[in-house]
Amino acid sequence: MASPAPASPAAAAAHAPAPRIGLAGLATMGQNLALNIAEKGFPISVYNRTAAKVDSTLSRARDEGALPVLGHRDPRGFVLSLARPRTVVLLVQAGPAVDATIQALTPYLEPGDAIVDGGNEWYQNTERRIEEAAARGILYLGMGVSGGEEGARNGPSLMPGGHVDAYNNIRDILEKAAAQTEDGACVTFVGPGGAGNFVKMVHNGIEYGDMQLIAEAYDVLRRVGGLSNSEIADVFAEWNKGELESFLVEITADIFTVADPLEGSGGALVDKILDKTGMKGTGKWTVQQAAELAVAAPTIAASLDGRYLSGLKDERVAAAGVLEEEGMPAGLLETINVDKKVLVDRVRQALYASKICSYAQGMNLLRAKSVEKGWNLNLAELARIWKGGCIIRARFLDRIKRAYDRNPELANLIVDRDFAREMVQRQNAWRWVVARAVEAGISTPGMTASLSYFDTYRSSRLPANLIQAQRDLFGAHTYERIDCPGSFHTEWTKLARRSNGAAI
Repeated sequence: MASPAPASPAAAAAHAPAPRIGLAGLATMGQNLALNIAEKGFPISVYNRTAAKVDSTLSRARDEGALPVLGHRDPRGFVLSLARPRTVVLLVQAGPAVDATIQALTPYLEPGDAIVDGGNEWYQNTERRIEEAAARGILYLGMGVSGGEEGARNGPSLMPGGHVDAYNNIRDILEKAAAQTEDGACVTFVGPGGAGNFVKMVHNGIEYGDMQLIAEAYDVLRRVGGLSNSEIADVFAEWNKGELESFLVEITADIFTVADPLEGSGGALVDKILDKTGMKGTGKWTVQQAAELAVAAPTIAASLDGRYLSGLKDERVAAAGVLEEEGMPAGLLETINVDKKVLVDRVRQALYASKICSYAQGMNLLRAKSVEKGWNLNLAELARIWKGGCIIRARFLDRIKRAYDRNPELANLIVDRDFAREMVQRQNAWRWVVARAVEAGISTPGMTASLSYFDTYRSSRLPANLIQAQRDLFGAHTYERIDCPGSFHTEWTKLARRSNGAAI
């Protein structure tokens, strides 16, 4: 008797269980995350307003292993294709596009279903949408997704916050889709409300600082040490084998090995890129939140200022011309004579110490917001889920996790005994690099801000006493004394005139 013919893919799909999860928004990140989920064995429905995006996703699903992806071209069919309780992931541009997509989908959602926004959304928008969804009985998550398109396809770091039941409904899916480390999947329920989006925002702020510091290290190596692109590639590749091992250091090494692909151009591609940096807003939000919460974040702020100043390309070129006419040298203000190996080692130490300050500032901002909102953020757990998949993944996140495991109320990473020891050991090299950069006229705002942060934080006595005296003189703001309790006000001008008169 002949064996029965195998079922066609269409017939097999007709008898397959309905997907538990769907994804709307099929740009690069959405496509890659959908394929990642499907590859982990979870059928997924996808939808996009533009049918061509649906077609390209289905084509990729076929080409990448006949993955269980079901395409839909209308919101009703998309939502109703899902098994209840339904979960719909949105990966569309933050802002009005999210609201428009929610409006298109919610008529077909039922109480108990969930929406998960995976974009870089402002946390207060998520908190508003949580309330709006709750009025219809719909659960809501705002989920940070880090790792770029490669992470989305192969395993990102995921930071979901909002309604815990929405997370639990798809926890098994997210844990399989997330990046994997020896400590487990790089996903955790962050906290209620907009906690997930806020954590992702601060992650991006730390990323701004990290990228600025790496760029400054490159500039010092190039301009002080005269290192070639191939030498710089080797330096970063070597650094990536030690304490600086991280995604950003790894890709920096790769960047310096890429030749310009334009025919007849020659040279390295990185040298042909305009020195004008873009941004999407999360760094600015981080600095604004730091200011509102009275949390010092000078390294992150310096990186944001660096991007703003980089955007003034024409003004910078004009300024260089004007100042050169007035006697400012075009190149280095001073030649620094130093062995290349010594320079490389000192810059490594300065970069490491500066990066710790950047992470410390981000963690302190997270803790302050957690206290304000009652989110109960677990900083050790956040360090753990950043160890894989995300842009700021780095070897020393292991140590940051252990620092917060030892002391969840740690005031600052700088005073963790292990990090304190390392900062002290590296401070001489750090100071040398910043001082030489200043002497040579090389801008290192990130390293300088980090060093000032370190020196300010470790100072038991600051000149703020004078600032308080000034504030009291011109605004009667009062001051406290070091030798007795209470608030005091002094008529400074009258007393100063009396003293000056007596002196005369």
